Amino acid sequence: MDDKRGAKPMTFSHPLARGASIFTADDCDGNKHHVLAIVTTLELNPESHNYKKPFVEKLSWAARKYLADSGNATAFVLMNRPSDWHAPRT
Repeated sequence: MDDKRGAKPMTFSHPLARGASIFTADDCDGNKHHVLAIVTTLELNPESHNYKKPFVEKLSWAARKYLADSGNATAFVLMNRPSDWHAPRT
């Protein structure tokens, strides 16, 4: 059952993920694709001194495995919680 945003309930679980949902996205040709959006508290900017490449790779590997095994989505995106977003420094 989808929620009001078009997201399917979380089916992906990983210790480094704080949440996950599958959303439907439209491409420029009008085709629909299911995308797994994974929320994490990991630093995702490779230029940051807090970036931990091995952890990001583990989470990405688990997402790719989920995509291959489940057939529920065709792509994934890693993102931070909006509350963790910071304004760019000027």
